[in-house]
Amino acid sequence: MPRPREFDEQEVVARATALFRRLGYHATSVRDLGGALQLTPSSLYRTFGDKHTLFLRALDHYRATDSAEAEARLNDTGPCRDVLRAWLQWLVTGDDQHTGLGCFVVNTTTELGTTDPEVRRRTEAAFDVTRQAIAAVLRRGCRDGELAADLDVDAATELLFTTVLGLRVRERAGHDPARLAGTIDAAIDALGPIPDRGDSPGT
Repeated sequence: MPRPREFDEQEVVARATALFRRLGYHATSVRDLGGALQLTPSSLYRTFGDKHTLFLRALDHYRATDSAEAEARLNDTGPCRDVLRAWLQWLVTGDDQHTGLGCFVVNTTTELGTTDPEVRRRTEAAFDVTRQAIAAVLRRGCRDGELAADLDVDAATELLFTTVLGLRVRERAGHDPARLAGTIDAAIDALGPIPDRGDSPGT
């Protein structure tokens, strides 16, 4: 009797994440998964239960990797405007391996919307983490005098978060990076001028 095929479950989830990110949930068939993961349908079902369960695992994996990297970039030191601009530019340039794929969380939200409670719980949690990270950068900017002390942080957070979603969709649609860069500059400019610290000559 042949021995069961052994495989690295985490590596399988990572490859499934790449496939779901590229094709989406509905367009990815069990046959597609079997081919990409080099597993038989029986092995897939035995390990993950069904396609939906594997998809949830893929979303969790994405949040633990790509989303975590985005959060780390927002936690970077340096002037808050520079941190935000560099983060936004990274979102739309990424790397050669992921160019044109967009954000898996955003892609999933546009495809499944509110129809899947388990998916929505994960996507909204990811969005909340992003909002909180943006707000933390803005509050630091206000505290350090890089942004106006009376800046409406909640409103500015929502503006930047909405900009992020639009940039991610446009990046996936293949829009001109130069135009996306212009949008990023406009979003940063919307935070207002650098406050006048009131220094006078000789002080």
